[in-house]
Amino acid sequence: MSTLADGMEDYLKKLLTLSVSGYIDIKRKELSGKFNCVPSQVNYVLETRFTLEKGYLVESKRGGKGFVRIRKLQASLENLLDVFLQDILSGQISDDRARGLIQRLYDLKYISLRESRLMEATLDSLTIIKDKSLQETLRGWLLKDMLLMLIKFA
Repeated sequence: MSTLADGMEDYLKKLLTLSVSGYIDIKRKELSGKFNCVPSQVNYVLETRFTLEKGYLVESKRGGKGFVRIRKLQASLENLLDVFLQDILSGQISDDRARGLIQRLYDLKYISLRESRLMEATLDSLTIIKDKSLQETLRGWLLKDMLLMLIKFA
């Protein structure tokens, strides 16, 4: 059974797919009414499911006539890697950012479902390490090496 967040994410993505302008404008209050939830749950979905790492730009205009604009970004492989370059080169990357990058690579068809699952499985193995800093360092090294292999054989 899907969660409220999953349902809201799917709904917003469907609206984006149908949008000819490449973006949608929504009102938190209207969306929370549609899904019978509080506006903070809408904020949660926007903050976790529609991030820059996942290929979305969320702009907010406050006030009585305020709205939230969600835009799906189009990216080349080079632009995508630029977003993550600082993390990748530093050798440290959070689990969320790494998974966001893998998902974007898959969504943009730079990698196959099989390759994305292999990359995720590799990163999953790091959960046995309790030291978060060490986890991020190892994740950064592994991800950098995987990306270099993808580029080398592209």
